[in-house]
Amino acid sequence: MSFFGFLLLLFIASICGGIGQSIGGHKLGSGGCLMSAVVGFVGAIIGRWIANELEFPQLWTISIDGEPFPIVWAIIGGALFSALIGLVFKREEN
Repeated sequence: MSFFGFLLLLFIASICGGIGQSIGGHKLGSGGCLMSAVVGFVGAIIGRWIANELEFPQLWTISIDGEPFPIVWAIIGGALFSALIGLVFKREEN
């Protein structure tokens, strides 16, 4: 994968992770764009696994330098991941 392809993949994962965090209702840390990219990549892994296990179709997958990235499943997986982290590390409200 080229450097430009990696940066484009990082950008798309950041957008998917940010949307997933918004849907999941929990903002992970104060990492900003970097944390959103991590949530996007983890969400893509979780989402693709769920889709494969339940035999759901791969919705809106884009290819960057020959590497597929499932947009819809990354958002769904990111939402599930951030909601799970929110449940595990619930903050005390004052």
